[in-house]
Amino acid sequence: MSVVNPSQRQKIVIVNTGCANISSVRFALERLGVEVDVSDNVNVIKSADKVFLPGVGTAAAAMASIKQKTLVETLQSLTQPVLGVCLGMQLMVETSAEGGFKGTGNIDCLNLMPGHVARMESKGVRLPHMGWNTVSHNNESLFKGIPQDTYFYFVHSFAVPEYEHTLASCTYGNAFSAAINKDNFYGVQFHPERSGEAGAQLLTNFVNL
Repeated sequence: MSVVNPSQRQKIVIVNTGCANISSVRFALERLGVEVDVSDNVNVIKSADKVFLPGVGTAAAAMASIKQKTLVETLQSLTQPVLGVCLGMQLMVETSAEGGFKGTGNIDCLNLMPGHVARMESKGVRLPHMGWNTVSHNNESLFKGIPQDTYFYFVHSFAVPEYEHTLASCTYGNAFSAAINKDNFYGVQFHPERSGEAGAQLLTNFVNL
């Protein structure tokens, strides 16, 4: 596995979105030997070398928290590498169908890149999509050293369909975006912090970008 470059001392910030999986992402990064701040302070986020946007729960609740913290414009203005994880990835696109208590209606997301989050179709499989599944990728920076069809851990019922910003794909019922990218913004639908060595490799690759 690649290691984080020790000569490149970086400021890594996890955006405090108010979601529940922040600690697990933080611990995964600390195991790689990097120092991590969790913050919703605009100046701290803007001065970071790398930014993580975590999230679990519903898009509506997460966007309400981000708006309440007045972080939308800050996140849209970032020019350093940003990685959205699970719901954090879904918040990066324009809209999400996960708009209400029953998952009906569209809500506006962060619009960091084009795209729409849709409810997954069951196609004879059980939802939510929970557990290990294989990922195929077309990227040698975020997925450096990770073989095709490596297993990652997923928990979700909504997804971004495959489209021009798809970096990696997974199939569960239908194919969907397992990772997306536009400019400095990256997102992964799976949980790298729960995906063993492959997840640690991906986090390392992102920190080393």
